[in-house]
Amino acid sequence: MPTTRSQSRGTPSSTSKRKADNADPAPASKAKKPRSTKAKPSTPRVAKEADSSEPVPPPPPPTIPGSEPEKILPAILTFDYVEAKRHLISVDSRFEELFKRLPCKPYEHLETVHPFRALTMSILGQQISWLAARSINHRFRRLYDPSLPEKPTQHSDSRDPDASFPTPAQVANTAIPTLRSAGLSQRKAEYIQDLARRFADGSLSTDKLLKATDEELAEMLIAVKGIGRWTVDMFAMFSLRRPNILPVGDLGVQRGLARWVLALHSEKDPVAISPQKLSDQDREAQASAKSAKTASAKRDASVKRGAKPKAKNRDAVPDVASMLAPQESSVLPVEGGDPDGVPADADEEDSDGPLPPPFTPSVDKVLARGAEDGPPPPLPAGLSVTELRTRLTGKKKIKGALLTPADMEAMTESWKPYRSLGVFYMWTLSEGE
Repeated sequence: MPTTRSQSRGTPSSTSKRKADNADPAPASKAKKPRSTKAKPSTPRVAKEADSSEPVPPPPPPTIPGSEPEKILPAILTFDYVEAKRHLISVDSRFEELFKRLPCKPYEHLETVHPFRALTMSILGQQISWLAARSINHRFRRLYDPSLPEKPTQHSDSRDPDASFPTPAQVANTAIPTLRSAGLSQRKAEYIQDLARRFADGSLSTDKLLKATDEELAEMLIAVKGIGRWTVDMFAMFSLRRPNILPVGDLGVQRGLARWVLALHSEKDPVAISPQKLSDQDREAQASAKSAKTASAKRDASVKRGAKPKAKNRDAVPDVASMLAPQESSVLPVEGGDPDGVPADADEEDSDGPLPPPFTPSVDKVLARGAEDGPPPPLPAGLSVTELRTRLTGKKKIKGALLTPADMEAMTESWKPYRSLGVFYMWTLSEGE
């Protein structure tokens, strides 16, 4: 078929159109100018680049609750110690000789106190001997400070515990199996973590404990697993150094107080300081008196053959101050309370063995009530000299206790507001002959 003119022109026409499409449609006057190669003067951008070369400090890391250093309790008293002693002497002159012979350690040998550490050590030491508590405390610290030796030594005990004792946040974030590897039971590990979490989240703090009333303090601490009333009372006395604490659940205080009061009403039941608490001079005097007494007894025995002296079975008086760990000598005892706050000796007699021989009459005499004191205060309702003596001999108790809380309140009413000082000396008393 012959080709028409229109068809023969179609191809060039299409080509021209494609060329036209590829051509720059903009007029020559609007065409882009080539970029100038001239150097431009300094601009703010150049200055900004120079500034950016300086080091920029990184943002501060987020604060982990409980990781900041624990606030400590200063080594000061919140009351007049001289006035406290004067008050106790005014209501019972026997206190004067006690103050002369024995320092009241919690209120005279003042040290700074770390509340979290004190309460932690108290829980670690529940229901075990002091030696076991010392070992577990060392292994617990070593979890967070591997530079400590494997076993506790005098050097490791004397090291600043601040450097190795963990913060609440560290303990709260430690797995239970890890805590147990230090010798803690499952329950104690849980108790320690509960205490740590409360310090870490601010439920407990040094300021809160310091500002709380005695009632508020008990409410805050008893809410912690593993802490009961006995631990609260010991913490209040030995760590916070509060002046008016009466630990009604402590059998040692009950026994000492019963002896103290009985001696006021019965000359047959004198009271004296425990020989273990005597000064060196008093010990020498006691040893001489004992030798003389032994020689006299031998002479009597040669005259009266076959007579055998009756042996006295005296229970040792628990002394909380002697249970304090060396590095924590002004804080909580490391032994005593169970998870419910009842001391280990509250349900049974102490089994530490008999006391050393009693004092000579000359030493006993210094703890006799003076004539200027007037008649002794009456015994609490329901108590008599015979009843009190029966309880002390162990023949009768009230639910495992020697004295009821009401008895103890009545007996120490005149000591207020400084009952803590009087209570400390109740741990030091010994039976007389």
